[in-house]
Amino acid sequence: MNASKKAIPKLDYLFIRNSEKVHYQQPVAELVEHALLTGEGSLSASGALAADTGRFTGRTPYDRIIVADALTEDSIWWGDINQPISAQSFAYLFKEVGAYLSGREIFVRDAIAGADPSYSIGVRAVTETAYQSVFVNNLFIRPTSPDPMSRPEWSILAAPGYTCADPERYGLHHPHFVIIDFTHKVVLIAGTGYTGEIKKGMFSVMNFILPLEKQVLPMHCAANTDTRGHTALFFGLSGTGKTTLSADQSRMLVGDDEHGWSDNGIFNFEGGCYAKCVGLDESKEPEIFHAVRFGALIENIRYVPGTRLPDYDDVSKTENTRVAYPIDHIMGSVTLGQASVPKDIFFLTADAFGVLPPVSLLSTTQAMYHFMSGYTAKVAGTEEGVSEPRAVFSACFGEAFLPLHPAQYAELLRGRLAGRPINVWLVNTGWVAGPYGVGRRIKLAYTRSIIKAALTGVLKEAIFRTHPVFGLRYPTSCPDVPDAVLDPVQLWADENAYYAKANQLARRFIDNFKRYGNEVSKDVLDASPTVVESASLI
Repeated sequence: MNASKKAIPKLDYLFIRNSEKVHYQQPVAELVEHALLTGEGSLSASGALAADTGRFTGRTPYDRIIVADALTEDSIWWGDINQPISAQSFAYLFKEVGAYLSGREIFVRDAIAGADPSYSIGVRAVTETAYQSVFVNNLFIRPTSPDPMSRPEWSILAAPGYTCADPERYGLHHPHFVIIDFTHKVVLIAGTGYTGEIKKGMFSVMNFILPLEKQVLPMHCAANTDTRGHTALFFGLSGTGKTTLSADQSRMLVGDDEHGWSDNGIFNFEGGCYAKCVGLDESKEPEIFHAVRFGALIENIRYVPGTRLPDYDDVSKTENTRVAYPIDHIMGSVTLGQASVPKDIFFLTADAFGVLPPVSLLSTTQAMYHFMSGYTAKVAGTEEGVSEPRAVFSACFGEAFLPLHPAQYAELLRGRLAGRPINVWLVNTGWVAGPYGVGRRIKLAYTRSIIKAALTGVLKEAIFRTHPVFGLRYPTSCPDVPDAVLDPVQLWADENAYYAKANQLARRFIDNFKRYGNEVSKDVLDASPTVVESASLI
């Protein structure tokens, strides 16, 4: 295929020295054609490009590394998530990846991260494959007049074919890696074709820059709004229902995953969505199902044998099958990516211990505490010998992408909530009437009714009780939800067994917070659960 005849950017500053093999800002149709001709993917029955990302079908979070230098050494929350690499090692690998891409046909796409022009960042993504460039087009914001002669503020180099021959010498765990250099404003992605590394690499960048330089709160959440400007945010880890509950046909989707909260309101970091495909069904998630059309990229799916119809129930390659599409593939979405300050915030958790109320109204310090906790639970049965649920804590519902200490994000949340009539709700989409294996998962219809009642203001008018262990204020009534479901202890056969399990979970919350050290303010610590040893004391 002939290289594009358009003007192409000079890439010497990225150590990429060829120019005749550069495809700049190629239209999606040409990228799809290139991917089909070179065997990167196939065309599904709906017209979406189906690609296989190779060995890696998900992120490898412990291979994400940050350059330790004068800019970062005293500001990064160093640990298992944020691991350091020397500036010297990065300089070597930067040149190596640049040299590797120099000898290949490559795809360059200029894009934008951040829908609010006051906080947006220009990004140049250089990818080894056409399907990765389709992903960049779909997930980032598409500029109206890109200039190949300009140099965007940040650069991403994605080279799935490059691996480091001597990783230990350069401070790497494996030959593949994701490295962020905040001084040179470069993200290097090597040895993996999983496109989520591109998206989350830039999300990590925004999570560092915006709080420190702009006092903007970056958030790993979905957002929707209505015609009255009543905006809602949905935080939640995998399996909590974030995608399902935020994709409401009666409301307009602002974005499904990454947002900032500034003085101006809410803004999407992205220009598209990256949705899970496993079990995708037209009747349950029609918006996502119909977004899988030409221009979309589906990853690691298998077809129904003898057809080009994606088999969304086939997880033989991975359970993390994905589809990436521009947000305008969702009917009624807010394509400008901006909305007003939220009136309601939902922290979603699938509590498999069965002790948290289906919904609670949080104070500001409780909101900060549960924001920093980022709790959900994984159910038993996935591993031999595991007989009970496992508590999972991911700070700010996105720990893998936080360069700063979680307390810094929580304090930004405090500032955003201060003096505003914003409701923060903790919604348990998990189990009632007992833990996993004994109780049952709360009906989705009940959760939808709870969300609706919260958004309309009805729920806040109910009579509230306070949970003796977690200190949570929960309503005793909600339209279309049985009263007994709202009080978690009522459906348990044994009250003492309920409080024993509640104490067990409370201790896990308390133990999790110990890792935050002395950087958490006392009033937030005071919002932690209180272990009560006997139901008779309640």
